[in-house]
Amino acid sequence: MKIYESLEKNRKFLTEKLNSDDVCFLDVLAGDKNALLIFVKDITDKESLGDLILRPLSRIEKLESELELKKYFINPERERLTDLSKLPDKIVSGTSVLLIDGFSFAYAFPLVKYEKRAITEPPTSTVIKGPREGFTECLPVNISLLRRKLKTPDLRFETLEIGEYSKTTVCLCYVKNIADKNLVKKLKAKLKTISIDAVFDSSYVSKFLGEHKTSIFKQVGNTEKPDVLSAKILEGRVAILVDGSPIALTVPYLLIEDFQSPNDYYASPYTATLARFLRVFAVALSTLLPAFYVSAQLFHLQVIPLAFLLTIVNSIKGIPFSPSYEMFFSLLIFEILNEASVRMPKYVGMVVSIVGGLVLGETAVNAGIISAPTLMIIALSGICLFTVPELEKTFGLLRLVFLIIGGSMGAYGILMTMALVLVYVVSFENYSTPLMAPFSPLIKKDFKDSIYKGFMSEMTLRPLSIRNANHVRIAPDSTNNEVNEKTSDKGEKNA
Repeated sequence: MKIYESLEKNRKFLTEKLNSDDVCFLDVLAGDKNALLIFVKDITDKESLGDLILRPLSRIEKLESELELKKYFINPERERLTDLSKLPDKIVSGTSVLLIDGFSFAYAFPLVKYEKRAITEPPTSTVIKGPREGFTECLPVNISLLRRKLKTPDLRFETLEIGEYSKTTVCLCYVKNIADKNLVKKLKAKLKTISIDAVFDSSYVSKFLGEHKTSIFKQVGNTEKPDVLSAKILEGRVAILVDGSPIALTVPYLLIEDFQSPNDYYASPYTATLARFLRVFAVALSTLLPAFYVSAQLFHLQVIPLAFLLTIVNSIKGIPFSPSYEMFFSLLIFEILNEASVRMPKYVGMVVSIVGGLVLGETAVNAGIISAPTLMIIALSGICLFTVPELEKTFGLLRLVFLIIGGSMGAYGILMTMALVLVYVVSFENYSTPLMAPFSPLIKKDFKDSIYKGFMSEMTLRPLSIRNANHVRIAPDSTNNEVNEKTSDKGEKNA
């Protein structure tokens, strides 16, 4: 639908589409012609509106052609529009539109001014060493943070809008000569097929990106730190930034990613390796310990050491529940406390989690409802699970499944369930990338940044687990070798 030359026809159409009190229709003069300036009051920068539009309009004496109009409007972000049906969407997104009587086009000026949060350290990724800046809810700010990290012309940003009513800007980010072209095309096509009323956070988009809709395992990575996202992009991943969300998404995703921490890359390789082994051990312990404890009590008392068995027998005297129900009850109390502490106000939540846990736990043991060993195992399981917070929900569900199997079938059922889970994750692929890489399939060259954290000089290649167009990360350093050879030759001559 083309823009009319008649200003009144354009005004009538836009007034019907934008019948809202916060939309301003300002009548102005452009020399000897009537003009109409349309903008949304609360999201427009009024100072820029005066400097870039109203002042140039006041300088025009006589307007005869578009060429003369261009002399006054020199804003580099100025956009010329000829489609009248596109103007309402532009205006409500914060763009100021100028229409002039007798001209069948409009000038659009992006003069958006939102209130935005300052750049702070993200609460989900605190570090002892390294950058402390995190993404905000403002997409241009997030893009600028990435541009500051990766000063290369190969860094690409491709934007599109998702949401019938929200018109949320979603940005695809990758490095041209590293990311796999097929992956970029596939993600772009998948994003274009998303049909939803509104997108308020990146988690909305992540639900559509996974290829296995019913899986409990993550299929899309996420981070709030620009340095972490930059490193992932340089490994061949593609990032998705969503306007209004401080969390960036990354595809493809490997399970080992969540066992890695930003601290690992700013600390000693020995410290980082030990920390990663501890995280893997803690998650396995939190998932399997309650199930094995219940199965040992019900089916395999002979595997419990005698001293510990006597302690358990003394502690469960008078307990009205079976070991399975006792563990379920304790787990239920722990999950309720966890939900209450998260959803209540910050300072009140801390009191509830500390006082509630201590009072309820001690009272339940003294009242003979649950035993002390059960309470200790549930507390240990809960603490261990939060060593990898991104996987807390996934392994929390697995812990419940193993507990049910352990209470009904014993250790043999637990081992069979473990085998089934391992078979599932080993065969799990998302965007042609195995979830368990580099362990399945076995890619030895990627071990240097898996559970084991190698030295920086060893990481000469990008991960082969992820499809990328350029495998070389660090070029072989022949200069140091030549210097070492010359130094050794001089030493031999002097000797």
